[in-house]
Amino acid sequence: MEANVFDDIFFTHTAERYRAASLAEQRERYLVHLKATGARRSTLRKCANDQLSLVRLLDLEDGDRVSPSQIEAAAVLWSQPRGRRCDRTASPKTRDRFVSHGVRWLNFLDWLDEPDDRRHPHDAEVRAFERWMREERGLSAATVHDYCRAADRFFVWLAGRGTPLIAVGMTDIDDAVAAEYGRGAWGRRTRHDYAQRLRAFFLFAETRGWCRAGLPAGIVAPRFMADETVPKGLPREDVVRLLASVGGDRPVDKRDRAILMLFIGYGLRTGEVGGLRLDDLDWENAMLRVRCPKPGRTHLWPLSQGVGHAILRYIRQARPSGFGRSLFFTTHAPIRPLDRKALGKMVRDRLAGIGVVTGRRGAHALRHAAAQHLLDRGTSMKVIGDFLGHRDPSSTTIYAKVDLAALREVAALDLEGLA
Repeated sequence: MEANVFDDIFFTHTAERYRAASLAEQRERYLVHLKATGARRSTLRKCANDQLSLVRLLDLEDGDRVSPSQIEAAAVLWSQPRGRRCDRTASPKTRDRFVSHGVRWLNFLDWLDEPDDRRHPHDAEVRAFERWMREERGLSAATVHDYCRAADRFFVWLAGRGTPLIAVGMTDIDDAVAAEYGRGAWGRRTRHDYAQRLRAFFLFAETRGWCRAGLPAGIVAPRFMADETVPKGLPREDVVRLLASVGGDRPVDKRDRAILMLFIGYGLRTGEVGGLRLDDLDWENAMLRVRCPKPGRTHLWPLSQGVGHAILRYIRQARPSGFGRSLFFTTHAPIRPLDRKALGKMVRDRLAGIGVVTGRRGAHALRHAAAQHLLDRGTSMKVIGDFLGHRDPSSTTIYAKVDLAALREVAALDLEGLA
C-alpha cells in the first residue's frame, strides 16, 4: 500500500489525527484506490472527512455490515450544524455527496449490505443462462447483457407475486409484458423484444426442468412489423449545431468532439465506440478497426482526415494516460473507460445543451442520420448495409421509406469542413 496518503492531503497535525482514528487502514486503503483512479487532492480530502464522520456516527468496527439506509440516516445527522464542524445545515447536494462517499467506500471494503428488494430469488438461474449464451452459443457481450437484463427484470416483477419459477404460467408472462405497457415507457418494439428474450430464457429453463414443459412455445411476442416506422435521424442543422457545441478547448470538448464525429461520420453504435482501443488506429495506413458487438464481427474503415484529426487532438491533449489502452475515458475521477450508457448520456446531454429536448436524442439518432445521408447521396442499400454492419439486407430496407425529395433539401454534411 502507498505510504502516508494522509500526509499527501492534509497538514501534518491533521494527518496525525486521521491516522490515529479508528479504521485508519481501511480508510487509507480506499483513499489510495481513489488516488490511483485520478481523484484530485480536494476530492480525497472531502472523502477522508466523510469517512471519519461516518465511522463516528455509526460507531463502525472492522467487518461491520452496513445498509445504504443506515448511511442515509447518518447523513441526516451529519448534515445538521452540530453534526459536523459547520454552523449551517448542509445542502442536499452536499448530503448526497456524503452518502455517495460512504456507499462507495463500504462497497469497496465489501461491507455494504444491499437490501433484499434489489435482488430476486433466481439470480443463479439467470447467471447459468448467461454462461450458456456466452460459452456455448458464443453470443456477443451486448446480446448476453440484453437477454439477462430482460430475465432479471421479469424475476424482480415476479418476486412481488411470490410465484416460484416452476409454477410460472402464460398468465404471468402476459401480465409481465402488460405491466410494461401500462407504465407507458415502452413502445411496441421494446415490448416485442422483451417477450422474445423471455421466450429464449424459458426455452433454456425448459431443457433443465426449471419451468413447466411447453411454456416457451406459448410465449408469443406482441406483433411488430420491422418496417412499420421510419428511423428518426437528426436534421442537418441540429447535427451542425451539435458539432459546433464541442468546438472548445476544454478536455471534455476535445473528447466529445472525437466521439460525435465517429457517430456522425461512421454511424457507429455506442458499444462500438466504447470498445475502441489505441491499437485500433492504424495511423500509417489511415485505417480504423471497429469491433461490432451486435453482429460479432470486426470492420475496417478508412480513417478520414477530419475524424483522425479530432481523435489525435484528443489523444495528445486530453486523454488520461496510465489507465489502459481504451481510447475514450471519463474526464473526472474515478477515471474509467466510457461504456455504452455513458456514451448515450453524453449525446443526450449535448443535444439538450443545444435545445434538442424532444424526439429521439440518443446516439442511434446520429446513426440513422448517417444512413439517411448516404441514401441521399445515392448510395446503394447493399453499401449502406455494409456501412452499418447489418448482416440481413432487410435491416436496411427501412431507409428506403424515407422521402428522398425531403432528404435532398438537407445539404450534405461535410465533416472535413467542420474539423
